[in-house]
Amino acid sequence: MNIHQVAAQFYTVRDFCKTAAEFAESCAKVRMIGYEAIQISGVGPIPESEIVAICKGEGLEICATHEDSNTILKSPEKIVDRLAKLGCKYTAYPFPGGVDFTSAADVDRLIAGLDAAGQVLRDAGQVLTYHNHACEFLKLDGEVVLDRIYSRTNPANLQGEIDTYWVQVGGADPVAWCQKLSGRLPLLHLKDCIATAASGSAFCEIGNGNLNFPGIIAAAEESGCEWFIVEQDTCPGDPFNSLRISFDHIKANLVG
Repeated sequence: MNIHQVAAQFYTVRDFCKTAAEFAESCAKVRMIGYEAIQISGVGPIPESEIVAICKGEGLEICATHEDSNTILKSPEKIVDRLAKLGCKYTAYPFPGGVDFTSAADVDRLIAGLDAAGQVLRDAGQVLTYHNHACEFLKLDGEVVLDRIYSRTNPANLQGEIDTYWVQVGGADPVAWCQKLSGRLPLLHLKDCIATAASGSAFCEIGNGNLNFPGIIAAAEESGCEWFIVEQDTCPGDPFNSLRISFDHIKANLVG
């Protein structure tokens, strides 16, 4: 991994990106930290043309997006159009809202929908990935749901955006999951995890938690990962400061 592959997930700073002016200010702050790429999520609504112009002005590449889950499944052609306007190849299905992971019928409908939507994106030269949380590590008929999702979709239609924090919270090994998705892992969410007495686990800056990031990054690189995206769902203070702490740790300790 080199520093040019490290991106900031804008969901981290979503409260500061509701308007074009706020988004522009946030982009400037993130670029000053040192990030050269961002993932669009939780931004706007802002016209794609303005997003592109602002990012271009700050020297930021749009490496990926998160899009509405229902739109991906029901109107994937709208996602194709949006990605084309943003000049972006990758998006992720962000969260399986309304899916009962104890129901084989529910899960299999999701799988079929993901495979079909991914085919539409693939035909347009784009890539649909799946962003996991902890819920996908439930077992259904003796099989981990996330395994079921990947084993029953065409790798050409659905690839991975492994979230290291949620893999850990789900009771699995982030290193093993990066290895498992060899050739199918263009995106990785770098998100650290620390134990707490109150809730069991909490989000924290990269390097302030317990995850084995040297091992995770090495495994992701071997699996062909292109973008290493820093995300922190909640921050103890200024989220830009959290993004800075994570970036500085990555630059000092984890890049080749």
